[in-house]
Amino acid sequence: MIDAPSPGPRRPGDRALATLGLAAPPDHPRDASPHSFPDGGLWRTEIPSVEGPEALAEVFKEASRLDVPVHRVSQGSGIWMLSDADITEMVDACAARDVELCLFTGPRGTWDIGGSTRTGSGGAGLRARGHDGVAGCVEDALRAAELGVRCLLVADEGVLWSLHRLRARGVLPADTTLKVSALIGPVNPASYAVFERLGADSVNVPSDLSLAHLTEIRRVSRAPMDLYIEAPDDLGGYVRMYETAELIRRGAPLYLKFGLSKAPSIYPYGAHLRDTALSGARERVRRGRLVLDLLGRHGADGAMSPLGSRLPGPLTRFPATEEPVTEEPATEDPATEDRPTEDKD
Repeated sequence: MIDAPSPGPRRPGDRALATLGLAAPPDHPRDASPHSFPDGGLWRTEIPSVEGPEALAEVFKEASRLDVPVHRVSQGSGIWMLSDADITEMVDACAARDVELCLFTGPRGTWDIGGSTRTGSGGAGLRARGHDGVAGCVEDALRAAELGVRCLLVADEGVLWSLHRLRARGVLPADTTLKVSALIGPVNPASYAVFERLGADSVNVPSDLSLAHLTEIRRVSRAPMDLYIEAPDDLGGYVRMYETAELIRRGAPLYLKFGLSKAPSIYPYGAHLRDTALSGARERVRRGRLVLDLLGRHGADGAMSPLGSRLPGPLTRFPATEEPVTEEPATEDPATEDRPTEDKD
C-alpha cells in the first residue's frame, strides 16, 4: 500500500518507487537556487516562435481556452520581417493583456552571405557579421523601441553590449530588457556571468544542460534564465516536462519556454508558412498546459510570478558609461622618437 501524500512538492513516482526500495535520495538544500524574481516568484512562462499578429491572436485565444498564464511571448524571425503595422498591432495586443512582447533584432549570420555558417562547424552561427550586421541590429532595436517594444532578443555579444550601452545613455528606454538567444546561450557559469555583465536581463541556456550545471550557474549569477522545457529539433528536440519542478528549484528565477519538437522550422516566417505557424502557436500553448498540469499534480505549481511581471531586478554590469577611447595622432615616427637628436650646422 502506498502511504498518504506528504505535504509539499513530490517527485514523479516517488511514493510508488519507495515501496520497491527504489526511493530517490533526498534533495540537497545547497542544490537549490537562492534567487527569485523581484516580485518573489520563482518562474514565469514564455510562448516562443510567435511570428506575427495572427499567430499572437491564436496564442491568446488558446491560452484563454486552456487557462495557460502567459508572461512573455517571443518572435524568432526578426524585427525587420515585420511591418510597422504588424509591430504596433502586437504591442497593443500584448499591452491589453499585460504580456511582455520580445522581438528578435537584426541580421544574423545564418542568413548572411558568409559560407562558414553552412560548414560542419557552423562557423560563427547567428552572430552579426561585420559593422553592418551590428548596425542592422541596432537599427531594428531603435525602430522597435519607437513602436513600443520593450524586450529585445539578441544573438551576438557585441550587439548585446552595444544595446546595453545605448540603454545606459538613454538612447533606448531605461525599462528595455535584453534577452540572449538560445543559439548563443552559455554552457558554463563563467560565461553566464559575462552575459549578465554585458547587459543581459535574461539568458536562454541550451536545453541540454544538466541539473548540476544549473546549480553551478546559480552560484555566480542571479540573472533570470530561459529554458526550453520542450526544445525545437534544431536545438536538440529535448522534452524535459517531468524535470520541470527540479529545473525551477535549481534554476530560479526561470522562464519556462514551451517549444515544440518534431515541427518544421518557420524562420524566416512569411505567409507561405501561415498554416504551420498558426497550428504551432496553438500547440505550444497546449504543451504549456501539459507542463502546468504536471507541476500541479506534483504540488510544485506555487511561486509563479504574478501575471504582468517583466523586470529582472538589480543585476551586475560592466561599467557602460565610459567615454570612447580615441588615439591621438602620432607626431613623430615611432621608429625614431627615442633616437638622440643630432646637431646640425
